[in-house]
Amino acid sequence: MNFLFSIDDRFVNQFKTTLLSIYHNSQKGQHNVYVLQKELLTQTEELTHFCHNLGMNYYPLVVGSDQFKEAPVSKRYPEAIYYRLLAWKYLPESVTKILYLDADILCLNDLSPLYEMELSEYLYAAASHTNLTNVTTVINKVRLKAYESEGYFNSGVLLMNISQIRREVRVNDIYHFIEENKLNLFLPDQDILNGLYGERIAPIPDQVYNYDVRKHATYELLSGGKWDLDWVIEQTVFLHFCGKDKPWYDNYKGRYSSVYKHYYHKANGQSN
Repeated sequence: MNFLFSIDDRFVNQFKTTLLSIYHNSQKGQHNVYVLQKELLTQTEELTHFCHNLGMNYYPLVVGSDQFKEAPVSKRYPEAIYYRLLAWKYLPESVTKILYLDADILCLNDLSPLYEMELSEYLYAAASHTNLTNVTTVINKVRLKAYESEGYFNSGVLLMNISQIRREVRVNDIYHFIEENKLNLFLPDQDILNGLYGERIAPIPDQVYNYDVRKHATYELLSGGKWDLDWVIEQTVFLHFCGKDKPWYDNYKGRYSSVYKHYYHKANGQSN
């Protein structure tokens, strides 16, 4: 399986935590870990060693400082928003499918069924959090003129059909979309993904593959009590610690703080 991340030196510990949780809770096999980065991470040697100990191959993908000099870039739209959207430009030709994960994600159960999903003509597979509040879905569709898409998809877990993306995704389309919609983009890379490719995204259930930990009460309410803590531990594949309050902060008190801190401490004591 191929995994894709996009981090800088500030998120190395979190990245290691995500990887360790995948190692412990998913099928073993040949795992290739590709990491998009503007400059070579200072802990490259440590990360190579860490991945090797998990039986994974680590491949840094250094974007460089000149790749997006023609792109619309500002404080609100930093270069990093393009990395995930244009990952195919940096991946080896041998990679035809890859799973992108944010570094604030924890794997609880086997991700293989997601990775093995048949994408056919879809460019991506992703989950929508806004189905938790239907009004937000409608607003986002109108805002981005994405009327044909099945929802407003969160880009934190993104199964990517690289073969199809190479054929269809164009750099200039992304630049043009930003110029045309720059006043309406709140979450730039996620908005671009939905605005340009929303109808080419296969929906996957967020309660399984992109569980927003902030919304645990809403999940339980919507499911009539079924998606409770026990269900999540047994069935959910990815916990996503969305928002500003993060589980690696000392004062974090969220429902899943203990399980995150367990993997965080194991991951960041393992290579010492």
